[in-house]
Amino acid sequence: MPSDTPLPLSLPAETVTAITNAVEAGFADQTDFLARFVAIPSERFQEAPAQDFIADALRTRGYSVDDWTIDLKDLEPLPGFGPIMGDFSRARSVVGSHRPAEVKGRSLILQGHLDVVPPGPAEMWTHPPYDPKVVDGWMYGRGAGDMKAGTVAALFALDALRAAGFAPAATVHFQSVIEEESTGLGALSVLQRGYRADAAVLPEPTDFFINRAQVGALWFRLRVRGKPVHVSVAGDGSNAIMAGYDMIRALQGLEAEWNDRAAADPVYGDVPHPLNFNAGKIAGGDWASSVPAWCDIDCRMGVLPGQDLAQAKAEIEACVSGAARDHPFLSNSPPEVVWNGFQAEGYVLGEDVDPALAVMQHAYGTVFDGAVLEESKMTALTDTRFYGLYYGIPAFCIGPRAQNIHGFDERVELASVRELTKVLALFIAGWCGLSPLRD
Repeated sequence: MPSDTPLPLSLPAETVTAITNAVEAGFADQTDFLARFVAIPSERFQEAPAQDFIADALRTRGYSVDDWTIDLKDLEPLPGFGPIMGDFSRARSVVGSHRPAEVKGRSLILQGHLDVVPPGPAEMWTHPPYDPKVVDGWMYGRGAGDMKAGTVAALFALDALRAAGFAPAATVHFQSVIEEESTGLGALSVLQRGYRADAAVLPEPTDFFINRAQVGALWFRLRVRGKPVHVSVAGDGSNAIMAGYDMIRALQGLEAEWNDRAAADPVYGDVPHPLNFNAGKIAGGDWASSVPAWCDIDCRMGVLPGQDLAQAKAEIEACVSGAARDHPFLSNSPPEVVWNGFQAEGYVLGEDVDPALAVMQHAYGTVFDGAVLEESKMTALTDTRFYGLYYGIPAFCIGPRAQNIHGFDERVELASVRELTKVLALFIAGWCGLSPLRD
C-alpha cells in the first residue's frame, strides 16, 4: 500500500467486539501455551527445543515456515554485527509468514526473541526457574517476562483475528529469533535473509510504554595475566584477580566521565545516569594456594545514540592501557581487551514511525478506554535498532508488565498479557487491514 494511503484506524464496533471476545475466549489456551514455552530452557547456544516449539506452532496454524541455520559468514559484513565466542553452529532463525491472495494493507513484522539469560542458582528462586507457576495473577519463570509472554501474545493476537473470522489483508512475518541478549544476530539474520515490512513491532516487556529511545552497548572481555607463585611467597608474584579489580575501578571512572558528558546529550540529557558499566562475569586462578596467573572479566558498557562506536572502543582501550601503565605489575604485562558480543549503536525513533504509532495509539485507546500511550527512554537496548538504523523499517517495542527480568523470580502479569494481546490484534487489524476468512 502506498505510504499516502489513509490508515484504517477505526474498525466497526462489532469487529472490535468479535476480536476482543476471541482473545478472552482463547486466553486459557494462551496461558497454557506460555507455560509450556517458559518450561523449555532456552539459554544461549541451547535454543533449539524452543525454536522447534515455535516452528511447530506456526506450521500447525498453516503459516509458511522458514527455518534455517544461521551462517556467520553471511552476517559478518553487515552493520551491527557483533562477534560470537562459543559454538554457533546450531543457531537457527524461524519465520512464519501469512501472505494474502490479494494485498490491501500494510505489511508487518512481529518479532520475539526466545533466548533467555542464565537463571543463576535455582535454590535462590521461590519457584524453579523452568517450572512456571501462576501465583496471584503472575506467571513466574525465566523468560516469562523477557520476552516469551510478548511473543505468545503476538501469536495469539493473530489467532484471535482468525477466530473472529478475519485474516490480515497484508503480509505478516512472525519472527522467532535468538541472540537478542548478547549480539542481536538473530534479528540481523532475518534481515539478511530478506524479510522486510512497512513496520516492525517487538512486544518486549515495556509495561505498555513505547520506547522512544534506547542506548547502545559494547561487550568486551578483559584478559588479565599475573605471575603465579606459591602463596607462601605471594609478594614475589602478581595476583591477576586483584589486578583485574584495579582495571574495573578504572572503567568505573570512565563510566562516570561518560555520564557527565551525557548530561549535555539532546536525547538523554534529562535521564540520570543513562550509561551503565557492568563487570558481569569473572573467572580466574587455578588453585587456592597459588597466586592466580590469569583472570578473565566479561564487561558491558552502555553508549549513547549517535556515539561513534570506534571512538568509544578506543576510549575503553585507552582507559585500560592508562590504568595498566600506572600499575606496579601490569605496566609490563598490560591486559588485553577482546571485543566479544554486542557492538550495538543506540537508536532513537524517527518521524517515519509515526503512522504506525498512530495506529498503535488507537488500538491501545480502544482497549484502555481512551488512555494515551506514554513514551520512555531505555537505558538498555533491543533489536529495533537493526530495523530502524540499517534497513529503514520503522520499529518500536510495546509489551506487558513484567518484574525481575534478568533476576530471581522473574514474572509477568497475566492480565497485562491478555490486554496486550487485544492491543496487538487491533493494531494488526488497523495496520494491515482485514479480509474475511475464507472457508
